[in-house]
Amino acid sequence: MVTLAGFFGGAPAAHARAPGRVNLLGEHTDYNDGFMLPVATPQHTEVALGPSNDGYFYFYSATLDQSVSFAQRGSAPPGFASYIEGCIRLVEQEGVAVPALRVYASSNLPVGAGLSSSAALEVATLRALRSLLGFEMDDVKLARLAQRAEIEFAKVNVGIMDQMASSLADREHMLFIDARTLAHRLLPLPAASELVVLDSGVPRRLAASKYNERRAECDEAARLLGVKALRDVGDPAALAALPEPLRRRARHVVCEDLRVLEAVAGVDAERFGALMDASHASLRDDYEVSIRELDELAASLRAAPGVLGARLTGAGFGGACVALCRAGAAPAAAADALARYNAGARKGRVLIPLTDKEDTR
Repeated sequence: MVTLAGFFGGAPAAHARAPGRVNLLGEHTDYNDGFMLPVATPQHTEVALGPSNDGYFYFYSATLDQSVSFAQRGSAPPGFASYIEGCIRLVEQEGVAVPALRVYASSNLPVGAGLSSSAALEVATLRALRSLLGFEMDDVKLARLAQRAEIEFAKVNVGIMDQMASSLADREHMLFIDARTLAHRLLPLPAASELVVLDSGVPRRLAASKYNERRAECDEAARLLGVKALRDVGDPAALAALPEPLRRRARHVVCEDLRVLEAVAGVDAERFGALMDASHASLRDDYEVSIRELDELAASLRAAPGVLGARLTGAGFGGACVALCRAGAAPAAAADALARYNAGARKGRVLIPLTDKEDTR
């Protein structure tokens, strides 16, 4: 393991950090021009920068204990370095001269748990570049560049939610995002409630291939309906003419958007929890991105005292579940749910009680 001081031979010239995200409602809606409600995580990724004096980039991931180097006009190999290089190249496309750099990335975000560690790396890298080089860039544009870095350089065709959440969300509020316009605003969590996130112990599997498959299905459903995106369908009854499985895929998206809009209009904690339960059922049955372990973990959470609703969070096929609890109930609910879930030889763990007030900015 390489230390920060050892990597730079002293202190770095600039550093920045960015949080991951937990999505409460609005899953798989962002690439359908829809709506979503994420919050920032207490865990974060930190990126430190310093000049390289030999014309080479040097990237090091303390999380992976991996090093990469390449010439200033060269290209990074696939892997964590492609996310960082993407941010650098896109800043250069904005007309900013970026010298050869040493880049040290570290994170306490669990990889593969569905908390968007990739977006946190991208946003932290762009924030560090902004600090080092002194260019102006607002947080929405920064999120858009981060998304492009993942699409164009890491070759993952993501929506905008993760980068918007990492760039703009905090841990005290939900961030309402309109994916089409990028309008956004912070909203309070339901009164007298708190969140807990549990890792299923199953790394996301098939997520990339199935994600692209679901995107293609949604695009085809929108084409058959004659709309720009499924966000433009306001009534689930309008989906009746679609063939299966497109009808079920579209039904999830349309109903998920309606759940977000209902929550944003203002509901109490009990109703918000019911919306989360309905979201999980839709992700399981209509969108088919859940797996048995996520279903069992969500059910274990719902059975725990003080839990008002629970659902998978993230793309699915592994990762984590989030639950809304009555205020003060989260620690006991997490322990109760994990005892029930892990009795089946699972390896679940608590990821986020969301009680630490550490600043994610």
